[in-house]
Amino acid sequence: MRSPTEPFDPKDFLAQIGEGRTISKYRKGQTVFSQGDIADSVFYIQDGKLKVTVTSEQGKEAVVAILGNDEFVGQGCLAGQQKRIATATTLTDSEIMRIEKDAIVQALHDEPAFSEVFLAHLLKRTIRVEEDLVDQLFNSSEKRLARALLLLANFGKEGRPEPLTTKVSQETLAEMIGTTRSRVSFFMNKFRKLGFIDYNGTLEVHSSLLSVVLNERPHITDKTNEQGTGNIETETEFTPE
Repeated sequence: MRSPTEPFDPKDFLAQIGEGRTISKYRKGQTVFSQGDIADSVFYIQDGKLKVTVTSEQGKEAVVAILGNDEFVGQGCLAGQQKRIATATTLTDSEIMRIEKDAIVQALHDEPAFSEVFLAHLLKRTIRVEEDLVDQLFNSSEKRLARALLLLANFGKEGRPEPLTTKVSQETLAEMIGTTRSRVSFFMNKFRKLGFIDYNGTLEVHSSLLSVVLNERPHITDKTNEQGTGNIETETEFTPE
């Protein structure tokens, strides 16, 4: 237990087991929580990646978020949410901390440093949700796919994009952007022919793919002038057009 004179470190709080905090290891494909479960805790991803999905009464599933290291999920319980409105499933082997509602509420109340970290996360997620909504309302499925690939490859974050080893199927990409797998396959082949992506076992996303998001009609760019790439593995190979 931390002494009264010891400064509070949010990283230590989120890395160590303590009162109301437990850490569990999950295998790829395991469910962290399910839609309809009692919402009584918040989860912090120490290592790994999660897919957050919502299923309609008709059984249609949509991917609403893919989360990675140092991100929270399940925070709706702090706003009075009684039951989970989504399902969180691991995309990789993961290590995740479960923080009981009372424990995180206490930390937010007592520790300004932790409140700043958590508030920054909420603001980031809110901005992302707004951007996703605008994307769905006004952009074509081609643009939505290009943006999803760039986000998965960590473009726009500080520093050089790091290759991702997470396998993301074309079905998952289709669920993320609200289209069909055949459309995803069509656009993936198109991006590859234009030189925006390369595929050789893993999917390499080039920064030139930004032109699809920024312009209605992207032009072929010289790949020798690109500033960085990010890699994603896909579970399904491209199908011929």
